[in-house]
Amino acid sequence: MKRIIVLIAIFSGLFFTSSCENELDLNNPNAVTVDQYWKTESDAQAGVNSIYAMFYKDGLWARWIYFRLDLTSDEGFSNSPWTELADWTRFNYINYNFWEGQVVTWRDTYKAVFRCNQVLANVPNITFQNEDDKKKIIAQAKFFRALHYYYAAILWENIPIVLEPSTPADLPAQKNVTEVFAQVEKDLNEAFADLPSSWSADQTGRPDKGAAKAFLAKVYMQQHKWAEAKTALEYLISGPGAKYNLVANYRDNFTDVNENNKESVFEIQFGDQKSGGTDEGQSAAVSSNRAQFFAPRGIGWSDGQARFWLVNAFKQEKNKDGNLDTRLRYTLYYPQLQADFGDKVYGKNWEWGNDEAWFRKGSRDYYRNNEDYYSQVNYRLVRYADILLRYAEVLNETGNTADAYQYVDLVRARVNMNTLAAAHPEIGNDHDKFLERLKTERVLELAGESVRWEDLKRWGDLNTQASVDKIALRDPDFKNFVVGKNQRLPIPQVEVQNNPNLKQHAEY
Repeated sequence: MKRIIVLIAIFSGLFFTSSCENELDLNNPNAVTVDQYWKTESDAQAGVNSIYAMFYKDGLWARWIYFRLDLTSDEGFSNSPWTELADWTRFNYINYNFWEGQVVTWRDTYKAVFRCNQVLANVPNITFQNEDDKKKIIAQAKFFRALHYYYAAILWENIPIVLEPSTPADLPAQKNVTEVFAQVEKDLNEAFADLPSSWSADQTGRPDKGAAKAFLAKVYMQQHKWAEAKTALEYLISGPGAKYNLVANYRDNFTDVNENNKESVFEIQFGDQKSGGTDEGQSAAVSSNRAQFFAPRGIGWSDGQARFWLVNAFKQEKNKDGNLDTRLRYTLYYPQLQADFGDKVYGKNWEWGNDEAWFRKGSRDYYRNNEDYYSQVNYRLVRYADILLRYAEVLNETGNTADAYQYVDLVRARVNMNTLAAAHPEIGNDHDKFLERLKTERVLELAGESVRWEDLKRWGDLNTQASVDKIALRDPDFKNFVVGKNQRLPIPQVEVQNNPNLKQHAEY
């Protein structure tokens, strides 16, 4: 049975917001103050649990971050009648204070960082019966501070690094993205030292050493630190953390039926036991809204769609039995889905345009006919298939192309595809050809899983007009992309106006 960590958000009045005015910084006589809190082990545990609660906020993994990571990439787009929302997935940034486009994600990112900093500043002063328990709490806070700064760096790049509990009067300095990544590395390495190799069943959902190494690999790869990334990935593949494997059924990664399985390196725990909003109240939801916003017309809001080139990419190669790649079936909705695989999604036949596609991962058509705001399907933020493909990429980048094939083949074998060498003998040991094919392999395995934007940035595909023009052939929104500008978001203008130490990116 799925286990949900019960999260208690107790710091609703203590969030970092640079735009707060001093005269609004009032004391609530009925609230527990910081000085009164942070006395016991239970205070510390509730404090770290409040960090997990940030996954359920609409600026982060409950809703809007998917628009930035999935729809802005060449895998997706928005055709929403809400024009400003759609414009923010096609690089038409006009109102830098657009709430849903970015301001709420910035806010919730720094709220999450603030909660981490509260734990890191106060828990060391609490006496524990078992010092290892204290170390685990501190390690979790470092892991999550790193996680949130990692995604902030992917989106905005040059941002403030806040490492102490904030006050409304603080004016944090802006740092270069290299400094942000360095802080992410530091936090993850320190977290790794004190996180356990695994947690007991009643603590499912907390990060372990493997999760720390996985995010270290990600941040190293974004900086092309291939040797360091190789070492981090080897911990998961052949080292002390080699406890992962691919599940036999590919779809088990995208439903609530077989969550926290052997393929999961780190996943966000969602539940449908509360039907509130995304506020700080006791009834606040712990659910995902993604399926509601990405569902086909007539099922959900349909504000996010998949690009149809993905369907064609899956159909370029048949499996060993001469049939279509089964990953297509569970990755996308598209007009020929029933003809290709016999699936009647959501229990009905739906009419779509011939060139329309929708993301299927995380949807609940396997047991219901519609979506809502309370999806309980966990989000696999990192799974082992991604680790294997990353390792293949690192080997290719370090001159070991021949050795990289086997890790791609493990992923292909799960869905009965031929070996990469048999299917594409033209690659040989050519670095560039292998990388180009690996870009496709990652799409076939990971489409719609919020990794494509960082992939495009890591590969340098957003750095030249020629490479952007190639992307635009499959995603017309990239005709709006300005090289040297749109690889990062503008900083919310309200933050720039309220903090003289924060400068808007020059290109904006």
